[in-house]
Amino acid sequence: MSSVQVPDAPVVLSTASVYPEKTPAAFEIAAKLGYDGIEVLVSTDPVSQDVDMLRRLSDYHGVPITAVHAPCLIFTQWVWGREPWGKLIKSKEMAETLGARTIVVHPAFRWQRDYAREFETGINRMQEETDVVFAVENMYPVRMRDREVVPYAPSWNPIERDYPDVTLDLSHAAMSHSDSLEMAKRLGDRLSHVHLTDGTGTQNFDEHLIPGRGTQPCADLLEHLATTGYGGQIVLEVNTRKAADSETRHLELAEALAFTRLHFAGVSTDPAADGRSRRERITLLRETAESAPPRIFAVSSAGTVDRTG
Repeated sequence: MSSVQVPDAPVVLSTASVYPEKTPAAFEIAAKLGYDGIEVLVSTDPVSQDVDMLRRLSDYHGVPITAVHAPCLIFTQWVWGREPWGKLIKSKEMAETLGARTIVVHPAFRWQRDYAREFETGINRMQEETDVVFAVENMYPVRMRDREVVPYAPSWNPIERDYPDVTLDLSHAAMSHSDSLEMAKRLGDRLSHVHLTDGTGTQNFDEHLIPGRGTQPCADLLEHLATTGYGGQIVLEVNTRKAADSETRHLELAEALAFTRLHFAGVSTDPAADGRSRRERITLLRETAESAPPRIFAVSSAGTVDRTG
């Protein structure tokens, strides 16, 4: 009999996924839905910058903080000052204090000339000073009418650079018209962090859709990670800002988690399984799942999630 292998990599919720709700809501939702951890996006929300408050939220809800997203977005340019290296130092200190494994960082903006010039060597130098991983995220060019503008330097594409660790964001891959599965394969062991989300790439807009609602190969990527020994984190960084209410937001984040749990599993590699097609392996996963008692959850009008079966 073949068995289903569920890798050890944690499935994590980004605090960005609950916007416009605040950081504390992410901890509550992650605990109720069964996420393995939290990635804190350091933003204009004061709680996201407060190490003591974040530790209390983590302890109260029993959800570890596994990653910190440095404040390197356009709308966080004033958070922790304007000096970009100072932001990374504070992110490192926060991650070390909270026990987070990873710091997500974007490449420099092109107008940050000194920072951009030193970015690649600077990231490698900072990595030597800590056990926390600096994972540089793939970004994208911006299309304006009939021309393409690249706002990032030295490049939006980490495959072209010498970063030891990389974050792969599937919505950004859609924006750059890239194949995220092929990017993951080319990155190999350098891929240490994944922002699981989706996109269509048809709009000049970073969509961050629920996985499965766009055109990126989310399911195939998860299967690839599961069968190649991926040991990093899978972070749901999705856009729920259009959700009508908290209950709808909870349902969308439950859907995202269910999609990830379903596809992030591989059939054990015994000799009989080596020749199975993907369809045959998925059939085996379904048969195995059907043999186990179902776990049924319901979301109440108050936004709480309870197991009903």
